[in-house]
Amino acid sequence: MNIQKLKSLFLFLPVAFVLIGCVSTKKAIYFNGLGDGTITSSTPIPETVIGKNDLLSITVSSLNPEASAIFNTPNTYMTNINGSNANSLMGYLVSNEGTIQFPILGTIRALGLTKEQLKETITKKLVDQKLLTDPIVIVRFLNFRVTVLGEVNHPSMLSVPNEKISLLEAIGLAGDLTIYAKRDNVLVIREDDNGNKEIKRIDLSSTELLSSPYYYLKSNDIVYVEPNKSRVASAGRGQLWVPAVLSGLSLVAIVVDRMVR
Repeated sequence: MNIQKLKSLFLFLPVAFVLIGCVSTKKAIYFNGLGDGTITSSTPIPETVIGKNDLLSITVSSLNPEASAIFNTPNTYMTNINGSNANSLMGYLVSNEGTIQFPILGTIRALGLTKEQLKETITKKLVDQKLLTDPIVIVRFLNFRVTVLGEVNHPSMLSVPNEKISLLEAIGLAGDLTIYAKRDNVLVIREDDNGNKEIKRIDLSSTELLSSPYYYLKSNDIVYVEPNKSRVASAGRGQLWVPAVLSGLSLVAIVVDRMVR
């Protein structure tokens, strides 16, 4: 083998190592084979049920602002940390017994109710006790959040003010998946009303997600993106010698080039 062929061989080897480590582009694409058209879906946005330790915002208004004011004094202050920002949230904390303490009305059971049901309960009590005329009650969750972990660019806990978020939106807010993410095996961990953990595996390369009941996330859902084989392999000891080998090959190529000159 002459010097020129040897030089070419050494220059090609680093490129070969890079090509071997490349991830298949097909595995990195969302919704493989999805074309133009309309996908009909009857998947409803899940209705969140009030649970223990939920923090609720409850506002009351009526034609008499002064009479309504006493019902707008939250009894709980909680520090909310979202990324690097911290702020205090004021609301009604659902106790371990499933109740809240509301001004004048006293103890009200909230556990297991939807926002609409709790609203109707409070409205009825205000009217029955003749405390307000035609009151308007608004109930919202202050702690609606989801957590995204694993092979995303910015693993984080996401606060959702509008109480509606899809799996794709959550991944987008977490900086999207890395090239090492296992797109056909994303885990959604969801806790039911009895405290049981429900686990669902989602294939982001399939269009079935768009009509799945897991397309929209619920409060306190955890999304975990598993690493693919390339990530696992790159973290192993066997990959530690690759940079050294590449550096050595580059040095040899330089030496051979000098010898040719």
